[in-house]
Amino acid sequence: MSVGLDPRGRDDGLGWVSRAVFPDERLRLTLTDGPQRTEPARGERLLARYAVVPSAAAARFLLPLGPRRVTAASVWAYNALRPVPVRLPRALLGLAARVGALGATRPGTLTVSAPVDGVPEEDLTLVDHVSARLGGGRWYAAIGVRPPDPNHKPTVQLFDAAGRPRGYAKIGWNGATRDLARAEAAALARAASASAVGDHPLVPGVLMAGDWSGQAVTVVEPLPARVRGVGTGDPPRVAATSAIARRGGPPTAARPLAGSAFLDRLRRLAAAAAGTGVVAAAGTGAVADAGPLGTAGPPEFAASAMDLPAGRRAVATVQRLADRFGDVSVEFGHWHGDWVPWNLGEHAGQLVAWDWEHSGPDVPLGFDLAHDAFQRSLVLGGASAAAAAAAVDHRLDLVAAELAVEPTQRRMIVQSYLIEMWLRTWRLAVGGAGWNPALHPHLLDEIERRSVD
Repeated sequence: MSVGLDPRGRDDGLGWVSRAVFPDERLRLTLTDGPQRTEPARGERLLARYAVVPSAAAARFLLPLGPRRVTAASVWAYNALRPVPVRLPRALLGLAARVGALGATRPGTLTVSAPVDGVPEEDLTLVDHVSARLGGGRWYAAIGVRPPDPNHKPTVQLFDAAGRPRGYAKIGWNGATRDLARAEAAALARAASASAVGDHPLVPGVLMAGDWSGQAVTVVEPLPARVRGVGTGDPPRVAATSAIARRGGPPTAARPLAGSAFLDRLRRLAAAAAGTGVVAAAGTGAVADAGPLGTAGPPEFAASAMDLPAGRRAVATVQRLADRFGDVSVEFGHWHGDWVPWNLGEHAGQLVAWDWEHSGPDVPLGFDLAHDAFQRSLVLGGASAAAAAAAVDHRLDLVAAELAVEPTQRRMIVQSYLIEMWLRTWRLAVGGAGWNPALHPHLLDEIERRSVD
C-alpha cells in the first residue's frame, strides 16, 4: 500500500482533476492504493473521503465515502443515460456500495483534511462552498476522472445526506474552460423563461455561478431523476431547435446577412485569428477587448497555438461569404450550440437539453440542425471534415421545407455554420485547448473549396 501521496502532483487524469477540484494549498490530500483509510495528522481535521474507482492507478471516479445510500446514489444516478455496456457494471458497483461491500472491489482511497485553524470548510472545498451557498447541511461530491484535456472541465455531482441529487457543477480551470463555464451560466439564464414552453426543451436552471478559488464554477439543477437518453439514430428535432431559436415565440422576419450582428462577429473573430483583432472568449457571443493578439489576453492565452496564415485564410473566407451571400435574407435567432444526441434526453414526454456552454444569439435558423448532422458524422461515424460537411448539406436538404428555406439560403446557412465551427476550433485552441486535428486544417480547406464552387 502506498501511503501519503498527494495526487495533485500526478500528470494523469486523477492529478488534473484533483488540482481543479481541490486547489487550496491548505488542503492535505492523501491517496492510498487500497481501501485502507489514513487518519488526519495531529492538528488536522477530516473533511472528506473518496473511493477511487476502480483503483488509484487507473482512476475513473471519486465516490463519496459517507452514508452508504449516498455512495450508492452517486453511482446509480442517471445510469439510464449511459451506454448499455456501462450500466450493468455501475449498477453492481452501486449495489456493493449500498450493502457495505465496496471494499471488496479494492478501490483506492483519497482522504481530504485541513489544519484545525478555524478556517471554515466552505472556504476550503467546493462542495462545502456550494452547500453553504445553497442551503447548508452536509453535502457530498461524486467526481468524474478522465484523461487531462485543456478543453475538458471537471464535473462534480452533488448529493445531500439522503442521497438526493442537489446539483451538477462544472469547473472552468483555464482560459478556454472558464469562458465556457461562464457562457453556459449566461445561456441558461437567457433560456429560462422559455424552458418547456411549447416545443422548447426543458433546460436546467442555474443554482449559482461565479468565481471560486481561481476557478469559474457553474452549478445547475439536477436533471429529472427518470430522464432517459435519446437514440443516436433519432430524427432531427426541427420544432425544438426552432423553438430555441425563437425563444418559444413566433417566427421573426428574415434579415439579410449583410449588416447582421452575425456577420460582424464572424469578421471580428476572423480578424482576431489573423492577429489583427482582439482575443475572443470561448462562448459564441463574446469578444474580449484585450488588445492585439499576441500582446494581451488571459494568462492562459496560448500564443503558441496561433496559426496566423490560417487566420488570414479565415478572413478571406468570411469576406467571400459576405460577397456571395450578403443580400440573402434568413431568420436569425438563438442556438443551443452543441445540439447532439448525447446532450439530450426525454422525461415524461418532454425533451430535455443540457450542456449549453456554446449557446449564443444571432445565428441563422438551422444552425443546431447543421451541428447535429456534422457531429453525428464526425464523432459517431468517424468521418472526415469534408464528409461531415456533406452530411450537413444532406440534413438541410431534408428539413428545407420545415425551415422554409430555399437552396441559396441553405448554401449560405451551411457555409456560415462551417466557418462558425472553424472559428470555435480556433477560439478553443488559443484558449489553451490546442487544435482539434480532426478539424484543423481540414475544415478550413473544405470551407475554401466551397467558397469557389
